[in-house]
Amino acid sequence: MLMRTFSILGLVALLFAPVSLALSQGAGINWLSFEELEAAQKEEPRKVMIDVYTKWCGPCKMMMRNTFTNADVIAYLNTNFYAVKFNAESPEEVTWGGKTYSNPNYVQGKPGRNGVHHLSRKLGVNAYPTLVYLDENSEMIAPVSGYKSPQQIELYLRFFNDAWFKGMEQVIWDDFQKGFTSTFK
Repeated sequence: MLMRTFSILGLVALLFAPVSLALSQGAGINWLSFEELEAAQKEEPRKVMIDVYTKWCGPCKMMMRNTFTNADVIAYLNTNFYAVKFNAESPEEVTWGGKTYSNPNYVQGKPGRNGVHHLSRKLGVNAYPTLVYLDENSEMIAPVSGYKSPQQIELYLRFFNDAWFKGMEQVIWDDFQKGFTSTFK
């Protein structure tokens, strides 16, 4: 009986070992803080995707669970973008671009909605979730609101990384969107 228990435990360990190994090797998005983003941009400029969320937002939680755990999304983001995760109702001050932003209306322990961080307003966020895309100089490309599946986010990631040119956004977007076929699973 004892051997059978060990055999079953061994089998379970073998089945979950690849998942455990993948998680331990950081098989997730390399989320940066704004301070880390500034340092990274100086070393190797890249486009940026900022996930602006709140703790109470259902679609934000769905994106974290369904989109930001997708292997294709993780690989593409980590290779081509810097990713920042930002709570739009955070009480923390954020210094970015030489300015300090805060959430003066935050109330400690308040359930539900809890003030709006001034940085989220600076980023043009008016709904959650919003993915804010920046160019290599950390200048605004576009805020894109709403839940995005892996296939939906791929459209934006590839467009902003491969086809976007300042001043030609609408012309290029229309053509890009018409000819786009998702490759993310």
